[in-house]
Amino acid sequence: MPKNSTQELIEIDDIREGVIILKNKSLRGVLLVSSINFALRSEEEQNAIIYQFQDFLNSLDFSLEIIVQSRRLNITGYLDELKRLEDKQDNELLKAQTAEYRKFIADLIPKAAIMTKNFFVVVPFVPLEIEFSNKKSGFFAKPTIAPPLTEERFQRAKTQLWQRMEFIALGLKRCGLKATPLDSATLIELFWSIYNPEEAEFGYYPEIPPELIK
Repeated sequence: MPKNSTQELIEIDDIREGVIILKNKSLRGVLLVSSINFALRSEEEQNAIIYQFQDFLNSLDFSLEIIVQSRRLNITGYLDELKRLEDKQDNELLKAQTAEYRKFIADLIPKAAIMTKNFFVVVPFVPLEIEFSNKKSGFFAKPTIAPPLTEERFQRAKTQLWQRMEFIALGLKRCGLKATPLDSATLIELFWSIYNPEEAEFGYYPEIPPELIK
């Protein structure tokens, strides 16, 4: 098996200042989007939301990706907090009740398979130099090496990416949704959870060294 074969399959080259840099030097930003209980809205409200979302999609002149992430609820931190409350109790009755409640929750979650859902919008941006390089290579021609993403080019591309993300956040706000951009630390945690799904459902996420948060 080739050395570092797993890393070679991942298209991410770097995460910097809340921006994902791919190996081809194109950029991605990620928005965490809230949800609404569509079924509880009146028919008139539902139609208004649908039409507003349709107008939002028609206003876009670039592609985006909508991702729905479903995962079993991780209650490790909550159980630890209950244990701390239990240990602090002076009243033996309350101490026993807290212990019983903690055991009940610990047994309930695995059996009930309570799931959480997160909604993300991935926003792309390809710097002009990279896009021109890709077009120049042609369909059958040998792909050209992407030009280096200098700090100046990165900052310029990041500004344009942020403008797209602000435009999307405003359009989603009109639909009653709140969109928040993910920073570097949250992006690292997100991709860790994607590539380590079982560990993400139990226990704590690994601590991110400060030097990795750019």
